Amino acid sequence: VAGENFDQSPLRRTFKSKVLAHYPQNIEWNPFDQDAVNMLCMPKGLSFRTQADNRDPQLHSFIITREDGSRTYGFVLTFFEEVTSKQICTAMQTLYQMHNAEQYSSVCASSSCSMDSLASSIDEGDATSLAKLQQYNSYDISRDTLYVSKCICLITPLPFMQACKKFLIQLYKAVTSQQPPPLPLESYIHNILYEVPLPPPGRSLKFYGVYEPIICQRPGPNELPLSDYPLREVFELLGLENLVQVFTCVLLEMQILLYSQ
Repeated sequence: VAGENFDQSPLRRTFKSKVLAHYPQNIEWNPFDQDAVNMLCMPKGLSFRTQADNRDPQLHSFIITREDGSRTYGFVLTFFEEVTSKQICTAMQTLYQMHNAEQYSSVCASSSCSMDSLASSIDEGDATSLAKLQQYNSYDISRDTLYVSKCICLITPLPFMQACKKFLIQLYKAVTSQQPPPLPLESYIHNILYEVPLPPPGRSLKFYGVYEPIICQRPGPNELPLSDYPLREVFELLGLENLVQVFTCVLLEMQILLYSQ
């Protein structure tokens, strides 16, 4: 378990994640920092879901800034896949049995009753709320399907967000599709790593993803730097007044700290 979140039910806890594989093994100008990438790909840790939970894929990005000021950009698609290990499913069932026992004990203690008379002495409201909690937040190995979070990530020298997003989504569709793509998955990964060049300044580049072509454009030397992030999301997240205030602070060269969960 990652962090002190034992009070949470097992499906709401987060667990330690790790990098399963990365390609290529290393790049001279951009050494792979396994701990940093692991933490930035899954900042909240590994999480589990059941068929009753929302499991829509989510995309997020991150920046690694090195001591010399150089930057690399990461684009991450997180999705959930079914847990096939019986051992992990059994462990989750055990965690729930332990958690439920602790919940009953705490309800019993708050109701000032003895363990012998638990069923008859628990306050009706406590029992009802506990039953609801277990109904909506439970795991039964014989009834539920367990899913675990997994992510695929592209690390790039420039923030081509839209191109990376489209490629990751196509790659995810290929992984989860019943119909395999025209070529092996390794072919598409090799292509984007070794065969798709960085577009020269002021030029556009069109390359083929798994299913559809993808276009990325690099600004010229006299243009504004590449900003491929959708401005609409900034307005939705901060609101108009907050964004104007942040922009004012930027113009006044004030120090700005954005804090978020």
